[in-house]
Amino acid sequence: MFEANIAILLIVCLIALVAIGVHIAIALGMTSALGIFLVTGSDIYAFRTVQTMLAATAYEAIREFVFAVIPLFLLMGEFISKSGTVTDVYRGLNRLLRRLPGRLGIATVLGNALFSFVTGVSIASAATFSRIAYPEMRRFGYHPGFALGTVAGSSCLGMLIPPSVLMIVWGILTEQSIGQLFAGGVLPGLMLTSMFVMYVFAMALIKPSVVGVGVVHNPGTMVGGVDLGEETPEVSTTQFLISLFGIVAVIVAVLGGIWFGIFSPTEGAGAGAFIGLVLALIKGMKFRDFIDAVLSVGKTSAPILLLLVAASLYSRTLAMTGMANAIESLFIGSGMEPWMIIGVMVLIWFALGMIIDSISIMLLTAAIFSPIAIQLGFDPIAFAIIAIIAIEAGLLTPPFGLLVYTVKSAIQDIDPEMNVMTIFKSSIPYWIIMLVAMALIVRFPEIATVLPNALFP
Repeated sequence: MFEANIAILLIVCLIALVAIGVHIAIALGMTSALGIFLVTGSDIYAFRTVQTMLAATAYEAIREFVFAVIPLFLLMGEFISKSGTVTDVYRGLNRLLRRLPGRLGIATVLGNALFSFVTGVSIASAATFSRIAYPEMRRFGYHPGFALGTVAGSSCLGMLIPPSVLMIVWGILTEQSIGQLFAGGVLPGLMLTSMFVMYVFAMALIKPSVVGVGVVHNPGTMVGGVDLGEETPEVSTTQFLISLFGIVAVIVAVLGGIWFGIFSPTEGAGAGAFIGLVLALIKGMKFRDFIDAVLSVGKTSAPILLLLVAASLYSRTLAMTGMANAIESLFIGSGMEPWMIIGVMVLIWFALGMIIDSISIMLLTAAIFSPIAIQLGFDPIAFAIIAIIAIEAGLLTPPFGLLVYTVKSAIQDIDPEMNVMTIFKSSIPYWIIMLVAMALIVRFPEIATVLPNALFP
């Protein structure tokens, strides 16, 4: 009973700290320290226990070789992004799909899918394609809400298609194979991409005005300093093929090498960063761009590593207080069907997605929800994919959907009058599609498990 009361107190304290704006890493650390203090006793020895556990956790967490995967994959994505490869591939896809209704929207979805294979971060995808695709779609008369909804919705592919930072963090927190998680995300990612493409194509047929049919912009029509009538120079076939070959080479070398046991995920990330650097140099990346890429990765990965240290301490505290067991008993003893319990978890992820970022959500829930799902009979790989889709869908959920605000910030100088709620409304169809994808994986887990089972028998 005493441990149950401590567990409830820690949950309330953690939620309260996050709600008043305390950084998630600090909130996790403070809550963990309080839990250790209450369990071990309120004397000087309790403080020493807290210090010892914090020091041991920080050392053991960061010294793990697998943690280098995060900054190396981020560096690979930054190099490829800085090289202009993504812009060339997007414009090349646009030209190939010239006769297809809604071709720019479809090119945006496919471009985001390809970019996801080399970046692993949804926010990076959202920021990049907001700057590349939105002006292009506006030039061709696309409805601004539909254009930005397509960018925000398809950016979610960045965390599902490997190499995904969320998959890496989930693998570390739950001690699952990162290679298997990467393999598990491929077919669901391609399925979700296909569903997004079908939605854009259907809208182009049902409501052609949203994709610019019948809308004509004369040269000189300006939006945020962008001439909507001015044609964008087309990328040459040679540039497109070089860029596409570069991205495919990265995907085959990195993911293929990991899946076929040529090297570990960490070594694959290093190889990917090197290939990305070579591609960027071929494309003419300047030294200033190189420095900016390294600094950007440092600013992104350092907070993630700090969060992982706090999460490791939090997980140990859960074990000491029995919080995880108490929550597990609550779910298992509720009498609900397994799919209903998964539904409750998804609702929790949606709710958290309104207020905090995806990695923080994972840190708070992975250590608790994953063992429950496994006990319910769900495959751990399939459940991980369901979790990642749900967490990413939460980032499209108002009022604080992070992806929507990223898109709004990226196009601020292009279209400063764009309303955030317009982007939220236009993202709803993609949110619904992701919900359908989750339901399909719950019903048919083989979508996520067939490839890992084939590559890792």
